[in-house]
Amino acid sequence: MTPKEMALAAAKALDEKKGIGVSAIKVTDLTSLADYFVFATGNSNTQINALCGSVEKALDEQGVHVLRREGYRDGTWVLLDYGDIVVHVFNAEAREFYSLERLWSDGVPVDLSGVLTED
Repeated sequence: MTPKEMALAAAKALDEKKGIGVSAIKVTDLTSLADYFVFATGNSNTQINALCGSVEKALDEQGVHVLRREGYRDGTWVLLDYGDIVVHVFNAEAREFYSLERLWSDGVPVDLSGVLTED
């Protein structure tokens, strides 16, 4: 899978579990950390863990395995590092506080219109 395909698959998995505000940014030209950042918000620790599990399952099925997980214990911000993409799943307060989309606003927003369902 290409990094973009991984980001799209992660976004779709987040959307399927009713992640809020699912978005992705291409950061290839801004950092060596990853090519894409994918973001979503969950309403509770349980939903945040379900969102992360959904991403892991979707990417595992494509032969892509998480390299590192951070933040499962406190449940306010979970990071899934896949090397080429990093998935950030927050509760609403943490997402607003850290405002990573603003921090990385020089990145290129990824069009997810063909991936996300419309409510």
